Amino acid sequence: MKIAGRMAKVSPSATLGLTSKAKEMKAQGHPVISFGAGEPDFDVPAPVKEEGAKALASGFTKYTPTSGIPELREEVCKKFHADQGLSYKPENVVISCGAKHSLYNLIQVLCEAGDEVILPTPFWVSYPEMTYLAGATPVMVPTYQEEGFRLTAERLRDAVTPKSKVVILNSPSNPTGAVLSEKDLRELMEVIVEKNLICISDEIYEYYLYDGSKHFCIASFGEEIKKRTFVVNGTSKSYSMTGLRIGYTAGDADVIKKIGILQDHSTSNPTSISQKMAVAALRMPMSYRADVRVLFEKRRDLMISLLKKSDRLKPFVAKGAFYTFCDIEKTGLGSDVFCNRLLEEKFVAVIPGKSFGSDKHVRFSFATSEKDIEEGIGRLSEWLKRL
Repeated sequence: MKIAGRMAKVSPSATLGLTSKAKEMKAQGHPVISFGAGEPDFDVPAPVKEEGAKALASGFTKYTPTSGIPELREEVCKKFHADQGLSYKPENVVISCGAKHSLYNLIQVLCEAGDEVILPTPFWVSYPEMTYLAGATPVMVPTYQEEGFRLTAERLRDAVTPKSKVVILNSPSNPTGAVLSEKDLRELMEVIVEKNLICISDEIYEYYLYDGSKHFCIASFGEEIKKRTFVVNGTSKSYSMTGLRIGYTAGDADVIKKIGILQDHSTSNPTSISQKMAVAALRMPMSYRADVRVLFEKRRDLMISLLKKSDRLKPFVAKGAFYTFCDIEKTGLGSDVFCNRLLEEKFVAVIPGKSFGSDKHVRFSFATSEKDIEEGIGRLSEWLKRL
């Protein structure tokens, strides 16, 4: 059977693939410890679960407006105003089936054949694939561990061509955990405005910041940058609602309307009950997110301290998100071989950096217990001694 040509460049998700393999091995009885999944290991907050039960009991299980229930769109507007000082109206907001869906929809609506999408490398695995599916071309701009994996204005300017249309910023970053400072973002803003680019700002990890780092939204720096920026976020990471699939985008009302039309003909509305749960999540007190941040910072510190004991590893100290991106160049292995051997020989799952744009790195998630971090890194250390 002939497959559509646009699928030729699209690769499977290495994150989901290796995580699936680890789960399969665990189901077979192997003592697998996974540092793979990009999701918190704690449960959905009780008030959010209660709202879901209430919605189900009341029969809130029918179609909703495609772009999201008015109550949730209003709550998203309140969230942006409270957290970033951004003023949006409900017509500037669309609710989608997870932040991944939000990003996919944006790229589909904004990009076409002949367009270029600028991606700082390392990048989240799905950015290039989404770009290919829109018929556009990803342009990789390298960032470096010794520079904090930060995209500079100079490198962005050098990457721009007459075909450049979109630049995607992800801060805090998956996979690196790098955070762009206010100074970084203001310098990038100047290039974005000067070169008439559109900015997609993926801020799904905004609440997980360490060592006193602060989150800044590039759209908050003035009307000129705001009108050319689309801010993407969701409830998956902040409230452990990964399977409930609620993401949202804020930006230009005309583009947001087109995304709604795209959803009309693809997914229809996000899950009705999940939308009600998202309203409850966005109303959670800041103290809830602060407590989770403290927990993750403690786990990060533990993981880094253990990884640094090996002279063959060079972990990057994340300023945000819940990942450690670790340089494995001294092992002499590529990231795919490293990860597959580690899983098969020591039952420890980590994600190869090759799919993120760096074959000399692997990604560890510290969204797991301290016990598993100690046991898993202990197995890794034993394995490295025998290489």
